[in-house]
Amino acid sequence: MTRDGDIPTIFNPRRSRAPSVLVTDEGVSNGPFTHADSVGSQQEATADQPLSPLTTKYKTCSDSLCSSSARKIYFGIWVTICVTASWVGATHCIKYLYIMKPVEYDEAMVLAPQDGAGVNVTAIHNHYIATYKAPFFTTWFVTNWTMLFFPLYFVSRLGSRRCESPSDILSESIRDFRDKGFTAGRFLTRCSLFCLLWVGTNYMYIRSLHILLATDVMALFATNISFVYLLSWVILHEQFVGIRIMAVILCDTGVALLAYMDGITGSPTLGGVVLATSAAAGSAVYKVLFKKVIGDATYGQVALFFSLIGMLNAALLWPLSLGLFLTGLETLHWDRLPWPALLAASALSLVANLLGNFSVALTYDLFITLGLITAVPVSAALDVVLYGAQFEGMKLAGMILIAVGFFLVMFPDNWPDYITRLLRRTTRIFRGKKYHHVESQCQR
Repeated sequence: MTRDGDIPTIFNPRRSRAPSVLVTDEGVSNGPFTHADSVGSQQEATADQPLSPLTTKYKTCSDSLCSSSARKIYFGIWVTICVTASWVGATHCIKYLYIMKPVEYDEAMVLAPQDGAGVNVTAIHNHYIATYKAPFFTTWFVTNWTMLFFPLYFVSRLGSRRCESPSDILSESIRDFRDKGFTAGRFLTRCSLFCLLWVGTNYMYIRSLHILLATDVMALFATNISFVYLLSWVILHEQFVGIRIMAVILCDTGVALLAYMDGITGSPTLGGVVLATSAAAGSAVYKVLFKKVIGDATYGQVALFFSLIGMLNAALLWPLSLGLFLTGLETLHWDRLPWPALLAASALSLVANLLGNFSVALTYDLFITLGLITAVPVSAALDVVLYGAQFEGMKLAGMILIAVGFFLVMFPDNWPDYITRLLRRTTRIFRGKKYHHVESQCQR
């Protein structure tokens, strides 16, 4: 997807400077004025009425708070909150599907008193059973909602630019793929492969929620940022940064701690950790291969691509879901199917994917990625309140290591320059205070 070339990252903003000379039809003048007389009178007025230091500081502060970079930061904070809320909501709704529900059943009993006359009595008991255990059906149902990507993009384009016709919007999205050398057969083949990768990644994520808590799965999935860096370094030949290798080691150590937090004998935790980590690796493979195969895609291309993935999923994978149900490998009770939780999970997952792919038009990519790690403490609070979970020992240590590795991977490529600048500024401030203290003592 195209990125903002002027401000690539939040760590290295490039301020756009206004030209000091304005060329008009009547000549060249300084600033926004067009005549020399007005320039001279304005300079005289400025000289007669100089601005106070407080007014100058207030004007500078207001200009910085209303700049383009500041607006992107404001939008970024809002995007991070929305990504966190939608990601946590979707994950906990899917986790709710696996919770055992109470089912009432009648049991006939015969009471025999001493006179021998039996009395029939019906007792009502509550029995907890798993009414829903269908991770592949959940994956198939949630993925179908990605078909809404292009219709939502289409409607937004019609609303923002009314001069464009529907055929122009559609032809523009298709033409971009055609310009990159994709034929119809080749493009559908690529979409099918990405569809299988997408479904496999989401299946492992949803399947792991049947074993682990939502917070554990989300913390493990946050390690995908380290897998993205490793694959980008090998496949896309990204710049090697030593601190990111250290971050990958920290993330792997956190995964190992979570894998053995309940031991390995008779515990399904290890299998759940493997599934969640594999989902993180699958997500990284999807992102890097998309960059390698598709390249820099426009918003129309991304919307069309996701819609095609949803259509291929709905058209090709429904027999597999039906076969798993008929063979008894997945449990579905249609009369007790939790439709509200399933629909909520699908809608929130769609919102999270929309924000992850289109919010870069409003803010920095950094704030979108932050939503993955900020969702972990929010989910932990919900697990404590809803399920009485406890985060201590190896589990807590593993999550902390994953969080530290996550932030280290997000360090910019030229992070030593920022450390050097910070040290220099700190040294200057310290020296200034020291000299000021010595001068004050000499004056005494």
